[in-house]
Amino acid sequence: MFRTTLSSLLFLLLIGLACTPKTKSHETAVQSHPNILWIVVENFKLDFGCYGAENVETPNIDGLAAHGMRYTRVFSTSPVCAPSRSAFMVGHYQTSTGTHHMRSHRDDDYRLPEGVRPITHWLQDSGYFTANITHIGDKEVGTGKLDLNFVNEGPIYQSDNWSALKNNQPFFAQINTPEAEYDIYDRQSAEKFRVKWVGEDWHPKIATPENVSVPPYYPDHEITRQEWARYLNSASGLDVRIGWIIEQLKKDGLAENTIVMFFADNGRMEARGIHWAWDTGLHVPMIIHWPQSMHPPESYQPGAVNDEVISLLDITATTLHVAGIPKPDIMQSRVFLGSHIDPPREYAFSARDRIDETVNRIRSVRGKRYHYIRNYMPEQGLASLNRYKEKCFLVMPLLRKMYAEGSLNEAAAELMKPLPYEQLYDTQADPHEIHNLVDSDNPAHQSALSELRLALDEWMIETGDLGHIPEPPEIVTPFEKEMHDWFGTPDWYDYKVSNE
Repeated sequence: MFRTTLSSLLFLLLIGLACTPKTKSHETAVQSHPNILWIVVENFKLDFGCYGAENVETPNIDGLAAHGMRYTRVFSTSPVCAPSRSAFMVGHYQTSTGTHHMRSHRDDDYRLPEGVRPITHWLQDSGYFTANITHIGDKEVGTGKLDLNFVNEGPIYQSDNWSALKNNQPFFAQINTPEAEYDIYDRQSAEKFRVKWVGEDWHPKIATPENVSVPPYYPDHEITRQEWARYLNSASGLDVRIGWIIEQLKKDGLAENTIVMFFADNGRMEARGIHWAWDTGLHVPMIIHWPQSMHPPESYQPGAVNDEVISLLDITATTLHVAGIPKPDIMQSRVFLGSHIDPPREYAFSARDRIDETVNRIRSVRGKRYHYIRNYMPEQGLASLNRYKEKCFLVMPLLRKMYAEGSLNEAAAELMKPLPYEQLYDTQADPHEIHNLVDSDNPAHQSALSELRLALDEWMIETGDLGHIPEPPEIVTPFEKEMHDWFGTPDWYDYKVSNE
């Protein structure tokens, strides 16, 4: 009987040890591992009130910055969405993984290199629930966009349902907002006189053609002013959606245990922005809000501004670190916020390769002050054909017309010429990056040029930049017909439609 009683007691003790700590461990995990929300916005530079932008109304974004940390020198690895997203979703440069061409590997057997995985897979392995949110109730907050140049890695997310988050903590959720973008996805753009912006009809009309100031590299023309106002109103419209998200976090009781990371996938939605390696195409906003109740690390200061050079690539390792997951040894991303941060970057590196039907190769290295760009195909400048931009960006046909007339200002006229092989800009003295300093006799400029040349050469070698390998014609050629069918071809370009 004693042995039976002892056995029963031992059995009950083992059951207690097995059950009680498990429940407690689960509760601890929920409390110690924060929820993480990525708000990924489309095609924005630093055009919000908290960054000093005028003719916008962005109280929700400004509020995130006031109570969070605002970063001022973050640069995407590509000036267009698919390569940039393919990089920050895995923490490796797109030029290292072969995902550097726009919308590549969609119908072949490509797989990511060994040891390279989507961030959501690392998070799911550690107990995170993952979701790519499109709606909160009947309000559209996201597009569900992934736009990755890898499609054979299995499901990237487990859900698209906001209501599933509360009962599946800790969670990692991503929201890809609709702004700023042209309303092109009905594939009927070729038939339209003008392609509207997403949300144009309801965006707050804070900016008007009369109150905006267009950048000096464009003609001060009614068309330019209209489009600039629409872009700025996209920022105000975006802020409305951000307000819906923040409000629902609070309603669901999630605000106090959710770290919010707000950033853009690439730079500004303008003719000289997206697709190009000037700051206008690469410089992106980033705001991180860490609730005080979750004991932020010492490197986080509410309301502070961080001016260090950061690659957008670094959001990957930083997110894993915040989630308590060690960064994989081979990951090229760096931790910039948390209890144990990596050494800061001196430079941020970026690359532009084929976009749609337009073949090009550009590399960029950005320091705190100077920006160096190398154009491997100088003839493929702004005036080269990209049907999407030719149809949607009304300043493009305007530039062509005024250039032919000889009526462009000097900076705008330069845009219509072939690019120089090298460009160097002092972004402090010349924030619009108009004055190329490569031939300057100023010793400071020549010193910066030498340093940045060398830094870019070393980065390309160390990271195994694959951009020197051309795509076969059978891959590129179909894009020309697709883009013709989608956006049409301007009369000045000699294109014979294939019947194949």
